[in-house]
Amino acid sequence: MHVGWGKLLFKDGSYYEGEFVDGEITGEGCRLWASSGNTYSGQFVLGEPQGHGIMKYKAGGHYEGELSHGAREGHGHLVDPDGQAYWGSFHDNKRHGQGHMVFQNGDKYEGNWVQDRRQGHGVLCRADGSTYEGQWHSDVFSGLGNMTHCSGAIYRGMWINGHPVAQAKRIVITGPEVMDVAQGSPFTLSVQLRQDNGEVAKGEDGRVLKISAGVRYVQLPAYSEVSFFKVNKDSQETPIQTPFGFECIAYPLWSPKSGGLEPRAALESAGDLLPPKGELEPALASNTFRGQRDIPGGLPGENSSPSSWGRKPQCPEDCQRVEQGCAQFSDVRLGPPPPGYSPVFFLNDPREKADGRPRGGLGPGRTTPTMQDLPGGSRPDGVATAELAAAAFPGEYVIMIRDVTDPPFLGHTLPTAFKHLRVLGKGMDQRPHVPGEGPESPS
Repeated sequence: MHVGWGKLLFKDGSYYEGEFVDGEITGEGCRLWASSGNTYSGQFVLGEPQGHGIMKYKAGGHYEGELSHGAREGHGHLVDPDGQAYWGSFHDNKRHGQGHMVFQNGDKYEGNWVQDRRQGHGVLCRADGSTYEGQWHSDVFSGLGNMTHCSGAIYRGMWINGHPVAQAKRIVITGPEVMDVAQGSPFTLSVQLRQDNGEVAKGEDGRVLKISAGVRYVQLPAYSEVSFFKVNKDSQETPIQTPFGFECIAYPLWSPKSGGLEPRAALESAGDLLPPKGELEPALASNTFRGQRDIPGGLPGENSSPSSWGRKPQCPEDCQRVEQGCAQFSDVRLGPPPPGYSPVFFLNDPREKADGRPRGGLGPGRTTPTMQDLPGGSRPDGVATAELAAAAFPGEYVIMIRDVTDPPFLGHTLPTAFKHLRVLGKGMDQRPHVPGEGPESPS
């Protein structure tokens, strides 16, 4: 066997320089291919790169590792023209077997590969902090897997073609269609995330849901003489459309857990809302004051921050994270009307005098409310008046639950859920709506 060192030139401009064995290109050497511009330095067997070596590509990138008959085979490290790097097993020039890859966008994957595609079990760590661990097929999530999103949301379950099978598609506030609440009383809301088929999305945790409220908004000339609030022009907000056939204006919430003002402790803050004593008693005798469906809104929209109201945040507990597709908002209470919207008190609606019929939604046989009917009962009028100012007026309100997961889980924000809330004054019966005036409470 003759072993030597030499250089071989080819007609197309290619060349080889390195070891020869019995006249064949075998051993350590370096070769340039003129047609591709690629260069290789490493081990050769009978003219072909075989063994360990380094291939540099004219288009960019390089490979260092094991080769067989000129192709990547075995373990190696590949950097492509975009700077993406792979460490792992190769077969027939393709990523195949166990491997780790860092992508151009910063994502990292470690797991199984089949013919240059992620397939089998693998873990993806995205640059934004999201992770997926589970089954893959043809380079996408497929099979059982867990996604922990950078927002804190988690999905555990089946995936098909990169999409979760049992993903939540809507928010549902459970309970009656119309929820009756006594004036000033707290209430609790149970919320579920549901799939398209109506089942609870128990595989989801961590979505952030935010509760907010609105008051029915009426902006009609026919109601102008019964408006409860004198609205500052600077505080006007765009009404929010509800699924109940009316619009609402955002209204503040108060929670006992917030550290905010209790109704009785809020008297000083609410003092500016009270009319002179001489104007109060006629208002207390007005059916309009007790009316539920004749109460227009006109309160500030959600763009008004709590700080602009000159008090502590109304509901620090306004956000909850979902657990197994469910969440609960406890001890929720409507707060007093925010500053900038002063109640306007007045005598009985002139329309009542014309048709002899009360218009406050009191119903047949109801009498005009008196001081005893107001919050505080027969207590001194100063106490009853103060508590009245520190609580929401009787009327129709809306509770809204929004998906505020940030960033949106898998790029999808769930639609807002609405619940029709009816605040009843002290002594009022909980009766259904008058037909034609909105949804009725379930019997």
